[in-house]
Amino acid sequence: MSTPSVLALRQVTKSFGPVEVLHGVTLDLRAGEVLALIGENGAGKSTTMKILAGIEAPSGGRILLDGEEVSFGSLHDGEEAGVVMIHQEFNLAEQLTVEQNIFLGRELRKGLLLDKARMRRLTREYLARIDCQIDPDTLVSKLSNSDKQMVEIAKALSRDARVLIMDEPTAVLTGSETRILFEQVRALKASGTAILFTSHKLGEVAEIADTVTVLRDGTLVHDGPARDITEDQMATAMVGRDVSDLFPDKPEAAPGREVLLRVEGLSVPGRASDISFELHRGEILGIAGLIGSGRTEAMEGLCGLRPATSTRIEIGGTPVSISRPGDALAHGLCYLTEDRKLRGLLLDKGMRENLTLQALHKYGRVLIDFAAEERALDQAIDEFDIRAGARTMRVGNLSGGNQQKLLLAKVMQSEPMILIVDEPTRGIDIGTKQQIYAFLRKLAEDGHGIVVISSEMQEVIGLSDRVMVMRSGRLAKVLTGDQITEDIIVRHAMGVGTGSTERVA
Repeated sequence: MSTPSVLALRQVTKSFGPVEVLHGVTLDLRAGEVLALIGENGAGKSTTMKILAGIEAPSGGRILLDGEEVSFGSLHDGEEAGVVMIHQEFNLAEQLTVEQNIFLGRELRKGLLLDKARMRRLTREYLARIDCQIDPDTLVSKLSNSDKQMVEIAKALSRDARVLIMDEPTAVLTGSETRILFEQVRALKASGTAILFTSHKLGEVAEIADTVTVLRDGTLVHDGPARDITEDQMATAMVGRDVSDLFPDKPEAAPGREVLLRVEGLSVPGRASDISFELHRGEILGIAGLIGSGRTEAMEGLCGLRPATSTRIEIGGTPVSISRPGDALAHGLCYLTEDRKLRGLLLDKGMRENLTLQALHKYGRVLIDFAAEERALDQAIDEFDIRAGARTMRVGNLSGGNQQKLLLAKVMQSEPMILIVDEPTRGIDIGTKQQIYAFLRKLAEDGHGIVVISSEMQEVIGLSDRVMVMRSGRLAKVLTGDQITEDIIVRHAMGVGTGSTERVA
């Protein structure tokens, strides 16, 4: 006999205007169990979680708490009932400290005064539970994305939740941080907390879930024990097609290919030192390394996004000087940021404005040719399979996968010959990953040079023709062919590989 539900949905629908995005969804969150809710971007996962947490009201159907119908009018109502959500997008006040964020709106008092000593002690306890060493006095704005996620988790722990909803909690965490999080999830399970967990990393789902529920296009297409479904079956249920061939085939090595980019002695103060490499026409060059290895900073320095020095940079055999992003673009070198929401897109603007922003000179000098922009958007929607309820909708309302495809379309408006892509599929479902991988390989086949920076080991291995491994701001090794394995990459990333540095000839 199954455990009674703590929180449940019964035939819930949700419409935004005339468009119904959830179609009769039923699910049960039980005490001491983890339900993994998975699906493609745009499948309805976020809407379902927001209804459970009280952020959105259902258009139809019922929400049950301990078997009784309830109606949460707000996120506060949900939290008062013991339903706490860790958002994928950080819900933190950047200019407040870690301690202030954890108790924001629930400050502890001793008489008329704030009980700062107790809040400080409890903050340290919550952080210690997830093995996080952040100083409670640190401003959130000074934290890395992974540290911000740990603060979100600590904040949720402080709520003593009966139901904990975790929206992509591991998207910005390292492997060790994810293991710590999963230890805490198991402890919460043991204490009787009901947990809803979403992730695009299906290996994590298989590891942590008791039940797997799959949404596709707003409809529940699978619901059952995690032990009864494989990762391949999860992926197929999510996208409605076979995704076993996730990565496109790699071409056979072509010796003597033209060098598109040659970098010698690239250094970024305090971040990377003496990086030298080559990128060939038609090649995908992966960059692997642990968090803090200098991967992103080195490439940002190369593209003029942060101060950097170099002995020599050649593009197409011609020496160039790059001190700002405009210089890089002028030479056909474009960087696609890992942070699409803060640095890549204007979330309050529409798709048309975002698409053409980086290449406005193509659409008029004094007055903008809006008709030409609309034609460009038509082409981008078709070429990149961007799916939106309306072409005029705010970019912030697009799913993560469609935002990433729009960002790719935006950078390609500059017609670069060399594209550096940082974390191309972070927080993106497996079906959209397959599309992006195919697009990057097609670019390489068309003669572009591609650099992919990624924290996902299988992505680096499956996509790259060669792999640069970085460690502590330096180039540790360049791997080719059969050397591109997880074991060898990790060994060099951690400094236990054979040989410490390699210069690319």
